[in-house]
Amino acid sequence: MHPDFRLSAHERAILTMMVDLCNSSRSLPILANMQSVKELERHRSPGSRPAPLAIHGKTLWTGSWDTDHLYAIDPRTWRVVEEVAAPGKPYGLTALGDELRVVVSIGEEDDRYLYRFVPGQGFDSESKTACPDFTGSHLASDGTTLYLGQMGNRRILALGANGSILREIALPTRCGGMGFRASTFYIISADEEFENLQLATLDLQVSNPALAPVAAIPFDARSLAFDGNAWWTSHREASEIVSFAV
Repeated sequence: MHPDFRLSAHERAILTMMVDLCNSSRSLPILANMQSVKELERHRSPGSRPAPLAIHGKTLWTGSWDTDHLYAIDPRTWRVVEEVAAPGKPYGLTALGDELRVVVSIGEEDDRYLYRFVPGQGFDSESKTACPDFTGSHLASDGTTLYLGQMGNRRILALGANGSILREIALPTRCGGMGFRASTFYIISADEEFENLQLATLDLQVSNPALAPVAAIPFDARSLAFDGNAWWTSHREASEIVSFAV
């Protein structure tokens, strides 16, 4: 290279940063004409700062970060039909067969554990299982396999019955929730600042799935649960629970 075209260390650092920024932006396509989700209902959560959501039968379950309780809600009347204290702060929730699985944060170290929960009976204390690396948040299930999101590790894990790792799926973006609609896997994707939220699909049938954006989400959504007709999500800091369609 001609001496006049050599870059200083400072210029090389700036160039590297710009390349990294361009590469990271490719992982989260932001389409100028992308439609937004259609909000259907918005309700006050029975416990402030709702986080995880799950559909079990015709009941909507949610967990509150402020009360550390789970609430079962009749979505037609918005009446709480069951309330249970969790063994810690609830981070993830999904239905698996006739039961629920719950990710709970315990202790000052914020260690995450999986619990079996039976509606009408409560938490099974003997089911307490450490999440891999003691971390995890969002949960989803296709009816047979449990999926655990580890946002710090930027991955989703397919777990066996004993909590063993069956598969690791790398995530190209941050994730604010995940769930299944029939056999299609959806996530709430976000950029590094947790902005530009999008509902997107992720094809779990391929070895290295890529995100396919579906619609923009114009509010700070967390968690996903599909009731057969519409999606539900938490607007956590507003202490509201929202249903939407695309």
